[in-house]
Amino acid sequence: MKELSLNILDISMNSVKARAGTVSVTLTETDETLEIKIADDGCGMKKELLESVTDPFTTTRTTRKVGLGIPFFKMEAEQTGGFLTVTSKHESEFPESHGTVTTALFYKNHLDFTPLGDIVSTVVTLIQGSPDIRWIFVHKTPRGEISLDTDELKAVLGDVPLSAPDVLVWIGENLKEQYETVGYN
Repeated sequence: MKELSLNILDISMNSVKARAGTVSVTLTETDETLEIKIADDGCGMKKELLESVTDPFTTTRTTRKVGLGIPFFKMEAEQTGGFLTVTSKHESEFPESHGTVTTALFYKNHLDFTPLGDIVSTVVTLIQGSPDIRWIFVHKTPRGEISLDTDELKAVLGDVPLSAPDVLVWIGENLKEQYETVGYN
């Protein structure tokens, strides 16, 4: 993919398909590295699927026989000298604590580092597409932290849905303002 924010969108949509109630997207950035962690409380994966999830010919889709999201994410991390890990607990074995965590580490100074891209649009798109899920977004940078928790927004908005156009515009503007405040470009 041309930007990591599209990988985040793709992996987060896996969480939506897994019936997650909460999805957290955490970016932890230093001057040298970018760690992306996507964690959910969805149904999780059984051991057999977890062991083959980075294989492009493993997918749960019935519309096509390949699943490239996680394999591409892994390749993009590894080509910078980083890594990707996926841990998961299936609801059949862990009825109280199931879910999946996908973590990728990238070395930003590597020639093959894929830029983060438009993360604000990605977060807004995720909320728009699945407004009933609790989305927690945190981007820790050397200059400061950007964050958004849709539960906090829902508490203020009451009956106004997160998918309302004015709300989505406000979310995007709020995130952009937070990025500007910490001097992130």
